[in-house]
Amino acid sequence: MSGAIQMDKHRLKKITFFRINSSGLRRTMDLFSQLILVISVTSFLSFQWLFHWVSPWVSTRVSPGFLRLADKQKVEWNSRTVSTLHALVVGLFCLYILLFDDAINEDPVWGDPTLVKINVGVTTGYLISDLLLIFYYWKAIGDKFFVVHHLAALYAYYYVLGQGMLPYFANFRLLAEFSTPCVNQRWFFEVLGYSKSSRPNIANGMAMAVVFFLVRIAVMPLYYSRMWSVYGTEAFYRVPPGGRAAWIISSICLDVMNVMWMHKIARGCYKVMRSARRHKVGTQENGKTD
Repeated sequence: MSGAIQMDKHRLKKITFFRINSSGLRRTMDLFSQLILVISVTSFLSFQWLFHWVSPWVSTRVSPGFLRLADKQKVEWNSRTVSTLHALVVGLFCLYILLFDDAINEDPVWGDPTLVKINVGVTTGYLISDLLLIFYYWKAIGDKFFVVHHLAALYAYYYVLGQGMLPYFANFRLLAEFSTPCVNQRWFFEVLGYSKSSRPNIANGMAMAVVFFLVRIAVMPLYYSRMWSVYGTEAFYRVPPGGRAAWIISSICLDVMNVMWMHKIARGCYKVMRSARRHKVGTQENGKTD
């Protein structure tokens, strides 16, 4: 009889222990969710501050040409400055996670998404901030494509932030941000009146083509090989249909567009280089004639 009582007490202790642990885990998860919310809100406010105050203040001191721009151009200038800063911060953090976060590399579908959630939280704040600016300054920077892009990204990030799934693939996609600074710099040169055949423009164009290829095209085999490695597994089928659609369909659509953009960038680089070469040859011939 006493032995049975002792066994019941032992079972009761184990049940109590598991309940305490599970409640502690839930509490920790709730606190982390609140932290991610704080990060996203802080990110939103920070990018608004950068757009409205920091970018105009710095730009007037770094680039005298900023003061000569029209109001609409100043709006886009500040938007692209913030975009470049976001791309560098998120891109570097993304690269760090891919290289050193063993949890998501070992389990790309359900690995511990702690660091990825922080990075995606920063991006979520930026996307909401940018959407607000796009709608408010629609005549200056309004673009239906960017609205669709931002909303699609936010839908996909819901599954990462809300359910902690697909951390490796969500983070991998942020590698593409590394191409953003060169794209923005091309616009800066254009609005400041730099010739397409100028050395800074050519150097930036070459860098844009190389970086775009490396972070959007060359990485495709690695990305889809990881996707194929988990396709049909138990971890894959634990992802709800909406999550799978956001993951697979959006990936294919984005990469189709990436290939099209890469083709245009490559053609543009070739034309600029050929034009610069002709200009150089013509200058040399004129020098010889003189």
